[in-house]
Amino acid sequence: MNIPFLTQDLKAEYELRVSKVRSQMQSGHLDAILIASPVNIFYMSGCIFRGYVYIPADREPVFMMIPPSQAPDHKQCIAIRKPEVIADKLGEIGYTIPSCIGLEYADMLYSDIERLKKCFPDTEFADASMAMRKSRMEKTDYEIVKMRQDGLHQAAVYAQVHKCYKEGMTDLEFQIEIERVLRREGCLGILRAAGNRMELNMGSVIAGDNADNPSPYDFSMGGEGTDPSLPVGANGAILKPGTAVMVDMNGGFNGYQTDMTRCWTIESVPDLASKAHECSRKILKRLEEIGKPGVPVSSLYKEAIEIVKADNLHEYFMGHAHKAGFIGHGVGIELNEIPVVMERSKDILAENMTIAIEPKFVIPHVGAVGVENTYRVTSAGLENLTVFPEDLTEL
Repeated sequence: MNIPFLTQDLKAEYELRVSKVRSQMQSGHLDAILIASPVNIFYMSGCIFRGYVYIPADREPVFMMIPPSQAPDHKQCIAIRKPEVIADKLGEIGYTIPSCIGLEYADMLYSDIERLKKCFPDTEFADASMAMRKSRMEKTDYEIVKMRQDGLHQAAVYAQVHKCYKEGMTDLEFQIEIERVLRREGCLGILRAAGNRMELNMGSVIAGDNADNPSPYDFSMGGEGTDPSLPVGANGAILKPGTAVMVDMNGGFNGYQTDMTRCWTIESVPDLASKAHECSRKILKRLEEIGKPGVPVSSLYKEAIEIVKADNLHEYFMGHAHKAGFIGHGVGIELNEIPVVMERSKDILAENMTIAIEPKFVIPHVGAVGVENTYRVTSAGLENLTVFPEDLTEL
């Protein structure tokens, strides 16, 4: 199989990513990292295969593939049958086993971690999960291009949302029609989220009273879902006049993704809902202005809270029956990447971070309102990668 990042046209991108990982390795006092998670294998290779990526501090990374993945004819690619042969294979190509190897503790099974440790009996191990997350936090120009493409595709789908609605349909039927448009636009149909305890489908359509049903996950919006095995999103209720409909659907078209939410109404909604929706837009406009490199991430959250309090809408902000403690998160290969936009964040905004900001409100018996955009951090402020009208309009 082909590893895109080993081709000449992506050599500079590959070398930049290796450099970013090595910088984090140095900060964490790691001599090497052995990557096993699909997300980070994709980040380092441009594809997903069964096996490992070994990144030492001072030698070329090695891509180790387990059948049925087939290692290409390249000096950095090795075919292996099982992890127990990794140390011997590295020795055969002249690599010395280091004293400390990082593993992705947050993304691997305990049994897999213990198995790898036994393969290197004289080596210490440390957690490299955060090192890899930090490596991916500030995007390269190549990654920004991918996310711009996602934003354009996602906006093209949202432009057809009104065509998906028919009077008397349920929220689930509405969502299924949007999913159909998504797949025809090229959506891959998978939504990767950081954290192995979060399970999602292709997104959420939440309307009316269902917006007050909390999710068991720390999401900004919940929803009951249609089955206890996936308790999030649409619950099969008929879309009724006087309610708001929030559409927060999959933005993954190329291995990366953008996150975007827009809201519509079934006929007219109370003034309170309209006021809350405009407050969300006001928050985004203000954060677009101040979200520059060097600004504490926590200040974005605090600024949003001040605007909400000034509009006397705090009771409904980021939930009603259940409130989320954040208003945004990093996004890229996964949703919920770092940084998390919350009050206690210690992160500082940096050039080319990409964050989704979602100041949302739940109005009892009406539904959820608000806007979510994915932004790139620039010296001029937050650049919107998900450009699409933000008005609260009638379906």
